[in-house]
Amino acid sequence: MNVQPQPYNAVAPATARETDTYRAISYRTTGSGHGAIVRLMSPGDLGHLIKPFVFLDLFEGESSFINGMPMHPHSGIATVTVITEGNLRFEDADSGKGMIDYGGVEWMRAGGGVWHGKEMSVGTSKRIQGFQLWVALPPALENASVDSQYLESSAMPEVGPARVILGTYQGVQSPVRAPAGMNYLLVTLRAGESWRYVPPDGHESLWLSVSRGSLGAPGVVMAGEMVIFEPGSGAVTLKAMHKDTVFVIGSAQPHPHELALGNYSVHTNPQALRAGEAKIAEIGARLREYLKQPDGSGSVPVFK
Repeated sequence: MNVQPQPYNAVAPATARETDTYRAISYRTTGSGHGAIVRLMSPGDLGHLIKPFVFLDLFEGESSFINGMPMHPHSGIATVTVITEGNLRFEDADSGKGMIDYGGVEWMRAGGGVWHGKEMSVGTSKRIQGFQLWVALPPALENASVDSQYLESSAMPEVGPARVILGTYQGVQSPVRAPAGMNYLLVTLRAGESWRYVPPDGHESLWLSVSRGSLGAPGVVMAGEMVIFEPGSGAVTLKAMHKDTVFVIGSAQPHPHELALGNYSVHTNPQALRAGEAKIAEIGARLREYLKQPDGSGSVPVFK
């Protein structure tokens, strides 16, 4: 991963009038590519700095790449997938069927354990782009039951140029059943347009990533980059540079626990990790037996 520490004075000093919105960029990265997926953050690098946000992937390419996603497990975390271009279909036994396009969301709280990977499929667009974010769950939820939501774009509330994906922004609450203490917004700015984000009290962690266009933050953040701001409570003023710009921005109260890491799991302690991995193994064994049955169609979007 190409992570570059950013000295405090890497961005031009603020004027007196701008002091209340000045917040320096501490780190920036373009991640590491894996085909259509670029991993921008993981717990082993930037994730430990801004937890509960621990993984961030930017995916982009021909929509057909989604067909190659294998069934895989998780525990201890929740994933939130946001579409920024194109569309995907979803199908889940508990949630029905539908289409997720720009601003639509899949929320998957893995909790104590789940296998998934086939609940999303190619929609009507030839190309797809979006972000998948992993958030570490608090102790009360890290080994809890699975909770899934599929929210079409019309269900996601807007405040100015921002869609409220997680949390509450300017009094508007996201419908996603996420733990309290974090915000995650999808923002689109017209070329030359500025927007100010004021984090809620206690949200000392702040980061953003651009999928299209470029931002003045005030240093320039290009498409494909993720940046982390210095810890604090200050607001940031962001400006779309020469073209329309799409980005996600997250802020949160710091996750007060160490991260116990497995191959597919993130927990708050080794005991919870062992419980999650044991549950994953048990679910995986049942999944393999199910797929051997004559009536096992091979299409198992979510197995829990």
